Amino acid sequence: MRRRELIRLVGGMALAWPLAAAAREPGRLRRLGVVMAAGKTPEYAAAFAAFAKELDSLGWKPDENLLIDERWSGGNEERARSAALEMVALRPDVVFAQSAAVVETLRSAAPTTPVVFVHVPDPVASGFVASLARPGGNITGITNIEPSIGGKWLQLLKEVAPGVTRAAMLVNAGTPLAIGAIFLDAFEASARSLGVTAIESEVRGVEGIEAVMVGLAAQREGGLVMTPDSFFASHSARIVALAARYRLPAVYPYRYYVAQGGLLCYGVNNVDLFRQAAPYVDRILRGAKPADLPVQQPTRFELVVNRKSAKALGLTIPASILARADEVIE
Repeated sequence: MRRRELIRLVGGMALAWPLAAAAREPGRLRRLGVVMAAGKTPEYAAAFAAFAKELDSLGWKPDENLLIDERWSGGNEERARSAALEMVALRPDVVFAQSAAVVETLRSAAPTTPVVFVHVPDPVASGFVASLARPGGNITGITNIEPSIGGKWLQLLKEVAPGVTRAAMLVNAGTPLAIGAIFLDAFEASARSLGVTAIESEVRGVEGIEAVMVGLAAQREGGLVMTPDSFFASHSARIVALAARYRLPAVYPYRYYVAQGGLLCYGVNNVDLFRQAAPYVDRILRGAKPADLPVQQPTRFELVVNRKSAKALGLTIPASILARADEVIE
């Protein structure tokens, strides 16, 4: 081989090396902790699979250069906190954390361990980061929603079910820092403009959710707005069934509610969101600091409606909604 060709070959290898070096150091097995507040439902399993596949495409191979420890909490806040503490004891290089309850525990128990979160609506208000642009600590990630969407949910519900005059926003009382309540201001402002009575309903357990539904059904012309929450997500099928039993139109934050028979949803695509978080985990494993990685916001929101569910409630989905919908489930 000519000397000039050898130099080009070695030079090309040198350019490629930095991209893979951190992920392929011989004998260097990095540790990723995964703490999910939700249960391992088909929807969340698919989202996590997308996250893992994206990591794989970035050079991180399970049991070759990356050890992944998973903890799934089934929507139980106490179990999620315990899982986070278990993960801290394993001394991971980075933790992928789903929900504010998990992040709050990690912040207290492991103030220097890098954390990449999803499903934290307002990390600034929660005290997890100094600002979206400059997190300033060991925590960063992808927000799943913004507080103003609380008003959008009610507007969509009113369009699909114009007879609604009383709407309850369900908030999990067990959620730390009253995360669900961050949507309340926009929800109430929208209610005033629409002539709807806004009701903030803090609930504990499925029994509390059903009690709110019973009260709304008894007075008629009621509707529901479900906030994003791991407990609600883990009991989504039951919640949708209860709303159908009491004939209450409801708007949800995620598509899987509508796939299970819910009326409509407006929110992020979980698969996209989890996939979006993988490059941050990759960069931290390669040496980046969370403080230097701006908190990202969702890149896409989707509107999904269920025409069959609307018909069962005696509702006709307006053409304006159908035209804007990303998906119509028949």
